[in-house]
Amino acid sequence: MRPQAVLIGPPGSGKSTVGAALAARLGVALRDTDADTEAAAGKPIGEIFIDDGEERFRELERAAVAAALAEHDGVLALGGGAVLAPETQELLAGHTVVYLQVGLSEAVKRVGLASARPLLVLNPRSQLRKLLEERLPIYERLGVLHVATDGRGPDEIVEEIAAHLAAHAPEETA
Repeated sequence: MRPQAVLIGPPGSGKSTVGAALAARLGVALRDTDADTEAAAGKPIGEIFIDDGEERFRELERAAVAAALAEHDGVLALGGGAVLAPETQELLAGHTVVYLQVGLSEAVKRVGLASARPLLVLNPRSQLRKLLEERLPIYERLGVLHVATDGRGPDEIVEEIAAHLAAHAPEETA
């Protein structure tokens, strides 16, 4: 069992929105590792950061990603920072990883400056720029499909991903 597509990208790239639309298009379930992490902790991500620290959050996140990659056969959306863990990078090898690209100004518009995202609290624009710079090489290396999202609606993005998946689907044996 393996996910049909694993969506990665920074905050504001559209992983949740595109993930839901892609799952609907493919007739499969969407699984979001941020939601899995919150369920495991019994509290929202922001509270995990405040109460337990980023290290504990990343530990829960790594476990959520590993479980989802092993158990889920639909569309999987990873938290923006999940790709930072070397263990997660290794687990993603061989999967259909879709990197949703977004520019800084578009990401800021989508995320908003009054963000509840723990890593963007103090100076959202500056923090988002820093996250993009830090994570961009990892996203680019892991993504087998890179999809630009700036100025595009979810339906257009989903069609591009679905076309790629159809073109690269394994041959069915008779």
